[in-house]
Amino acid sequence: MEGLGHGAGKIMNPVVIANGKAVAAQLPCSIEEFLLAQSLLPRSVVVEHNGDAVAPSEFFQRQLKAGDKLEIVKIVAGG
Repeated sequence: MEGLGHGAGKIMNPVVIANGKAVAAQLPCSIEEFLLAQSLLPRSVVVEHNGDAVAPSEFFQRQLKAGDKLEIVKIVAGG
């Protein structure tokens, strides 16, 4: 690690790719924390994380890291 300088190993502007767009995030964080930071209610969306469907009960424990890909779909109720 010699010569890497101050702050080596830290990601300066960490992003998650959400629905194809880079979104800045305070990483690491859970999917639940990410959703809330985006003003989305965790129970009102369906989430795919790096190609895997994630149950809402797992949102609080599934951790995101820089470069992870999310597909987020809002659930709409109607009649």
